[in-house]
Amino acid sequence: MDIQDFTKVGSEVSSQEVMLRKTYNLLAWSFVPCVLGAFAGMVFNPLLLLGNYWLILGVTFAFFYGMIFLIEKNRYSQKGAVLLMVFTFGMGIMLSPVLQYSGMFPNGSKLVALAAAMTAAVFFTMSALARKAQFNNNELGKFLSVGAIVVMVGVVANIFLQLPLLSLTLSGVFVVFSSLMITWQIRNIIDGGEDSHISAALSIFISIYNLFSSILRLLLAFSGNDD
Repeated sequence: MDIQDFTKVGSEVSSQEVMLRKTYNLLAWSFVPCVLGAFAGMVFNPLLLLGNYWLILGVTFAFFYGMIFLIEKNRYSQKGAVLLMVFTFGMGIMLSPVLQYSGMFPNGSKLVALAAAMTAAVFFTMSALARKAQFNNNELGKFLSVGAIVVMVGVVANIFLQLPLLSLTLSGVFVVFSSLMITWQIRNIIDGGEDSHISAALSIFISIYNLFSSILRLLLAFSGNDD
C-alpha cells in the first residue's frame, strides 16, 4: 500500500533529501493531534478516571510500547501514519498533568512558552549539527544504545523511589539524550540508514516530546514560584 506523500519534490533531489522532507512534514502534522490531546487532557483529565497510580502507570506503558509496536509493524503503509497520529494524541493527554501543574505557577504560561522555544532552538541546532558536523554516526548510535539502558534503569528506579533529586537528574539526562537522539536520527536519514519516514518521524517526535517535557520540569523546579 502506498504511503501518502505530503511533499512536492522533484526528481532532482536525492532520495535521502526526499526522505528527510517527508519525515519533517509528517512530524509537523503529528504535533496537531498532540496539542489537541493535551487540551483534551486538561479539560477532561481522563487519567484521573483510572484512579490508582499503578493502574495509570500500567496503562501508560501499555499504550506507549503497544502503539510503537503497531506503528513499526505498519511503518511502510498509510495505516502507520494514522497510528502515529493516534499515538501523538495519546501522548498529548499524558502531557496534560505537567501542563496543569504549570498552571499553578504565576508565571506558568511563560514557562511553558519558554520550554517550547528552548525545545525548538535545540531541535534546529541539532538538525543543523546533523547536516554539517563530521562525526561517526554508528559510534553515536552505540553510545545512545547504552545510554538508553541507563536511562530506563533510572526511570524504573524513580517509579519506586520517587526521589525529587533523581527526578531532576533524569530530566537533565533526558535533555542531553533526546538532543543527541535527534542528531542521530536525522543523520541516519541523511546517510541512507532509514527507509521509512514514519519510523523516523516517530523517533524524532518521541525525542522532541521528552525534550520539551524535561525542559519544562526543570524550569518549573527552578522557577522559585511555588505559590
